[in-house]
Amino acid sequence: MASNPKVLIVGAGPVGLTLANELTRRGISVRIVDKNAERTDKSKALVIWSRTLELFDDAGYAKEFIPAGFAAHGAQISTGKEIVANVTLDSIDSRFNYALMIPQSESERVLEEHLAAAGVKAERRTELAGFTDKGTAVEATLRKEDGSSETVGADWLVGCDGAHSAVRHGLGFTFEGSTLESHWALADGRVSGLEPKDRLHIFWHRDGILAFFPIVGDRWRVIADLGPAAGDEKHPDPTLEEINALMALRGSPGIVMKDPFWLAAFRINERKVKDYRKGRVFLAGDAAHIHSPAGGQGMNTGMQDAFNLAWKLGLVIEGAAKPALLDSYSPERSTVGEMVLRNAGRLTEAATLRNPIAQGLRNTIVKFAAGFPVLQHMIANQLSEMDIAYPDSPLTASGAYSVSGPAAGARWPDRLPPDAGGTKFTAIGPADAVAALATKYPRLVVAAPAVGEHAKALRLIRPDGYVGFAGAASDGVDAEAYLAVLAAG
Repeated sequence: MASNPKVLIVGAGPVGLTLANELTRRGISVRIVDKNAERTDKSKALVIWSRTLELFDDAGYAKEFIPAGFAAHGAQISTGKEIVANVTLDSIDSRFNYALMIPQSESERVLEEHLAAAGVKAERRTELAGFTDKGTAVEATLRKEDGSSETVGADWLVGCDGAHSAVRHGLGFTFEGSTLESHWALADGRVSGLEPKDRLHIFWHRDGILAFFPIVGDRWRVIADLGPAAGDEKHPDPTLEEINALMALRGSPGIVMKDPFWLAAFRINERKVKDYRKGRVFLAGDAAHIHSPAGGQGMNTGMQDAFNLAWKLGLVIEGAAKPALLDSYSPERSTVGEMVLRNAGRLTEAATLRNPIAQGLRNTIVKFAAGFPVLQHMIANQLSEMDIAYPDSPLTASGAYSVSGPAAGARWPDRLPPDAGGTKFTAIGPADAVAALATKYPRLVVAAPAVGEHAKALRLIRPDGYVGFAGAASDGVDAEAYLAVLAAG
């Protein structure tokens, strides 16, 4: 492992480990450090959604997560007395049309083992003590548990070190937002009395929400709203007896928990930085954005930050693309972060309504909407992050191209070729046109000659599976111009 790597990653949670794996896969030297002694043993972030699984699939290792998780196919919302809605995930526009329920401890294990197999080990009990952006490199000081320190030079520094990020503090960035004025309880244990087991179960009781998330076997995560909170007030962690009392009051009869793995009280924070980058230093994951756990978006958004940054850093470090490519990271991911924060906030607001009239109106509207397959489809695609797109990105070619299929900025629906997944642009279209692009820009492009409808257009698919350029089959000159802006001299 290089003592002075190309990229120094601070934080060996799911986001940092994803970034380390993606850069290592490209042959780029990294060091990844974490102040904690070992990876988490808690369930924490509990779902990997469809879009994230697609990215891991294009990278070649989604299959390593699947056996460690459990496929959930929908959600059932009820009042405890009547079912308000059944939401199916089967309509998600993905080869992974389900929610992979997997404890964060297992996600981290899979990522850490995959990284170790590539020859990189997370350096634990190692804390970032400070850093200076020198303009041509970053100089960082690492402090070990024994009190010794080391000065590391890296081309780039990425803070994946969570809500209390040392990197964010070092940049002086403001974590704008607030703490919601409500208390919540969390319990992770063995639950009986819930059917079906491949569904999320959400109870909208008049006293507050009670939600169940399947983990594996008879193990479930339970979350409940405990009521208003003021100022910095903290609630004591719940007991198993208190959790069972909540379930008896708000759930359907006969639901019981035993053998808890984890009992905790928490407050919800909604915060985000304005910029994800300053000079040679980047932020990703909870270091840049935190929000309500409603919808299970947090870890997925962070992992997708990592995929977005990895391909851009990779092409710049390899000398295939201009450094200006990195300017697109913050605007793209900040926009997504704002959308996810907004959506999670709305879900939380709807779930925590106190007024009985408002609760009744909410239930009536949701019951009505759930009867329309098109609305169910929209909900499923939003939850699974399949509706994320980059229409206004600086990397999205503008133009009034009239082509069938995904437009510039949209997600490409098919699996990327193994020799391009996550590393290069894929040129899809007529054989001669895509071959010409790959020949002129071999470090940026892999050719994928198309047949049928896809041969009637010419597209450049970004390494993270979004369309950068879409034009007519004859628009090879415009496609070349798009690549010329990105390509290093």
